[in-house]
Amino acid sequence: MANVAVEFLVENLMQLLRDNAELILGVKEAAESLLQDLNDFNAFLKQAAKCRNENDVLKELVKKIRTVVNSAEDAIDKFVIEAKLHKDKGVTRVLDLPHYKRVREVAGEIKAIRNKVREIRQNNAIGLQALQDEDLSARSVEERKPPVVEEDDVVGFDEEADNVIKRLLGGSDRLEVVPVVGMPGLGKTTLANKIFKHPTIGYEFFTRIWVYVSQSYRRRELFLNIISKFTRNTKQYHVLCEEDLADVIQEFLGKGGKYLIVLDDVWSDEAWERIKIAFPNNNKCNRILLTTRDTKVAKQCTPVPHDLKFLTEDESWILLEKKVFHKDKCPPELELSGQSIAKKCNGLPLAIVVIAGALIGKGKTSREWKQVDESVGEHLINRDQPENCNKLVQMSYDRLPYDLKACFLYCGAFPGGFQIPAWKLIRLWIAEGFIQYKGHLSLECKGEDNLNDLVNRNLVMVMERTSDGQIKTCRLHDMLHEFCRQEAMKEENLFQEIKLGSEQYFPGKRELSTYRRLCIHSSVLDFISTKPSGEHVRSFLSFSSKKVEMPSADIPTIPKGFPLLRVLDVESINFSRFSKDFYQLYHLRYVAFSSDSIKMLPKLMGELWNIQTLIINTQQRTLDIQANIWNMERLRHLHTNSSARLPVPVAPKSSSVTLVNQSLQTLSTIAPESCTEEVFARTPNLKKLGIRGKIAVLLDNKSAASLKNVKRLEYIENLKLMNDSNQTGKLRLPPAYIFPTKLRKLTLLDTWLEWKDMSILGQLEHLEVLKLKENGFTGECWESAGGFCSLLVLWIERTNLASWKASADDFPRLKHLVLICCDKLKEIPIGLADIRSFQVMELQNSTKTAAVSARQIQDKKYKQAQEGNKNIAFKVSIFPPDL
Repeated sequence: MANVAVEFLVENLMQLLRDNAELILGVKEAAESLLQDLNDFNAFLKQAAKCRNENDVLKELVKKIRTVVNSAEDAIDKFVIEAKLHKDKGVTRVLDLPHYKRVREVAGEIKAIRNKVREIRQNNAIGLQALQDEDLSARSVEERKPPVVEEDDVVGFDEEADNVIKRLLGGSDRLEVVPVVGMPGLGKTTLANKIFKHPTIGYEFFTRIWVYVSQSYRRRELFLNIISKFTRNTKQYHVLCEEDLADVIQEFLGKGGKYLIVLDDVWSDEAWERIKIAFPNNNKCNRILLTTRDTKVAKQCTPVPHDLKFLTEDESWILLEKKVFHKDKCPPELELSGQSIAKKCNGLPLAIVVIAGALIGKGKTSREWKQVDESVGEHLINRDQPENCNKLVQMSYDRLPYDLKACFLYCGAFPGGFQIPAWKLIRLWIAEGFIQYKGHLSLECKGEDNLNDLVNRNLVMVMERTSDGQIKTCRLHDMLHEFCRQEAMKEENLFQEIKLGSEQYFPGKRELSTYRRLCIHSSVLDFISTKPSGEHVRSFLSFSSKKVEMPSADIPTIPKGFPLLRVLDVESINFSRFSKDFYQLYHLRYVAFSSDSIKMLPKLMGELWNIQTLIINTQQRTLDIQANIWNMERLRHLHTNSSARLPVPVAPKSSSVTLVNQSLQTLSTIAPESCTEEVFARTPNLKKLGIRGKIAVLLDNKSAASLKNVKRLEYIENLKLMNDSNQTGKLRLPPAYIFPTKLRKLTLLDTWLEWKDMSILGQLEHLEVLKLKENGFTGECWESAGGFCSLLVLWIERTNLASWKASADDFPRLKHLVLICCDKLKEIPIGLADIRSFQVMELQNSTKTAAVSARQIQDKKYKQAQEGNKNIAFKVSIFPPDL
């Protein structure tokens, strides 16, 4: 269906008119009339979205609506900028005759657009009526909240993994390659990931590195990516040629013990030949695990590759049942259709999980399952023609609600194999207008629901979860990524990927003028150097793994060439400054950039009143924010990796009203000196707060910038305190009543507190996640004193703790315990085994006696489960393994 983007265009335009009502006074009446006309279109589009049959009438109509909505959006966007510049002229604006001429011109443009709307209605009246009279109810999807997916639902790979692990651990002392070969969707990456995370592999190989290659790999970026696994400072290597980069990798790999490199998705023998020069053969039993769909590539590495088998019919059914029902069993009345569907997938795991996603969106009736069975029959999977799987992806995609379609396709704007941070994806969805206010949910919560929905439908893979189970990073399977790119670029015009063509040239200005969103992940500086321009472009995305330096002469290019930008994500580009044109990008909603030299965020940034998310990645320890963020009414999230000093809130002279930012939810990270009563009085809805600097200032109740000021933040849930001072062992926590009452997550880093202060944190009744990192607490003995009535996750990283005494009563709801670099801890309290909710324990670089006590807790949990006749899984992860 080619109406996904258009529905959002209409909704975004309606929002644009509402948000800028003050600036469009001169054309307000005409704009409101247009709004009503387009609102009628929007109602039609939402109804027509349920029709999955490709309909020529609908296709043509959608194109016409897209054209007219884009024209309206462009006219209003340009006029808003014109009106803002006119307003800034102050008293001299009465003499600004060109502005009043422009008002008349825009009113005329809107009138012409309204005429086009009427023309579309009149000329397509019959088609519109025919579409609306269709029996859409039979095709509509009954939306249900799907259950949470367990990523451990891997079927049929245990024997395969064991065989590959044996090959990796056996063989000669020389560097050997173990290729896994199979058709797309067979599960090569899933198998490689299972092996990569296996504790035996983690123990045997001192260095493990995952490298996603892909068809469009660039050797230079790939080598720099490998180097970044060894050192954060890669800037010095950017000037080296590719051969020298290979030498650097050889040097890094040669220093340590055994290494395992996973090269995922290698397409050609030429790619393997060009990459392998970086891997030294130092007779330490080093190994390369390579996945490929090409048998020729696999056999070039070794005469006998590992051929990944297809699932059996029984395994196919088990996988389908798990993906649809998870821990429940399939109802008997659905089994026959379900087994038939699984059989038609011909043992291809990707086909099975994609179909499972379509079934999750269906009702649980035999009639609906038979319909899916018949649909799959039309697209029987041919093992010799894996592209047929795309038809099944299309079927699953067609069954998505219209808002999920745009969110799913947008994932294709990231590079193939890219691990997408969930928070970034959701903020981008919001900035693009894909998430609309619905009911009581915040935009962020609705975005999280959408992401979970896509995961549960098996369209997006979870790569990492946070300690409390939330999605941290995700990615698309390469076939689904290609589907999203093709659908978004060719059918929806949702975004366009910009790259050097076969004749080594970029799209020209005429071609760029037809695009709305650009994503460019390589050769971004080459593209910018061509001075591109596109007045219709709303998004500029660059997610290169390699940081590049923006030449000073090219800094004005992006704001000059794309004046109507809403989204600018260029964290991969290092800026030394900003041009004055940047501060006239008044429609910006999302900005992410990097800079090694910027120490101050100027006042002019405060003029960008539409910004929702502002991300500043800098090498500076402090950042002086002079922009009046209190007046940026739509700012929701401010992120920086430095310690930001906020401006002192000052009410306008013409008003006695206190400036309050009702939208701001995230401040991370800010200086302790900015934690004043005046600052927090203006951020009443703050949910996440990160503070970096001399934390002693914050813990002093007599200080103007005290933790007691944080107490006034009624909705704060996540607090992170990072101590940058060299002071050790002298800090004390204030009483529990000083902390925010709804605090759910607390992280303390390098604070050097005493263990007796843990009794204070135990009194925080809503605390669910507690992370103590880099000597957050120190001292050899800790005797737990109870409390922690809600704590689910306890994370202790790097401390000199040697003796810990605790019982189940001290942590009654604990689920997850993480101990990292606690290399003096003698044992873990055996009493923790009596916590009923206890499910996961992770140890890294612990003592042998602590590892033994962890196994004792595991044994005790196992016996408890047997005695209670319950199948309770308790996972223990120990690295290095205690084998």
